[in-house]
Amino acid sequence: MNNISKDKKIIIDKDESIFVDGSAEIKIVESIHANVYCLSYNETNEFNIYLEKENSSIDFYYSTINESNNNLKVNVYHNAKNTESHVYNHGVNLENNNLHFDISGYVKKESIGSNCNQDNEIINIKSGKSTICPNLYIDCYDSNSNHSAYIGKFKDEEIFYLESRGLSKKKAYNLLMKSFLIPFITDSKEKDEYVKKIEEIGGELYE
Repeated sequence: MNNISKDKKIIIDKDESIFVDGSAEIKIVESIHANVYCLSYNETNEFNIYLEKENSSIDFYYSTINESNNNLKVNVYHNAKNTESHVYNHGVNLENNNLHFDISGYVKKESIGSNCNQDNEIINIKSGKSTICPNLYIDCYDSNSNHSAYIGKFKDEEIFYLESRGLSKKKAYNLLMKSFLIPFITDSKEKDEYVKKIEEIGGELYE
């Protein structure tokens, strides 16, 4: 798995999985599949993703822990036939701040057979002011596009169940955060560091 620094222009021309540590322009220029991950802490980021080759596809996973006012902007451009995108944006808003997702998918008229999908979720630990704007700009009838947007809290019954099994409130929330924020990834330095960050978050946040 490759690591890409922040604010980079990334050209992907082979099947691979990469981590980016912040805002980036990503272009898929061959008929391949890419997995792109970003595990963010209290940052504003922007990603522009271009599917330039027929039969190219991407799974994009963005996870963020938020403690102030931050934004995420993702634009996905389907510029060729039979392209496919799956964008998964998950955020946990710890304090009474604003976390805003602005997510847009674009399918050109000539990009027939394309699939453009979004899954956007934000969990407010306290009374955060979170917003999600899921946008689909579709000029092609022969395509499939879907989006979902959810803002809420972890369910009380989930917390109660974990506490009934002997976990403290802090450990219960940390476990739920891990399952919510960390996608299935094989062992990596980035994943390990993110797990440590979640475990460091104080239990007083949940009172």
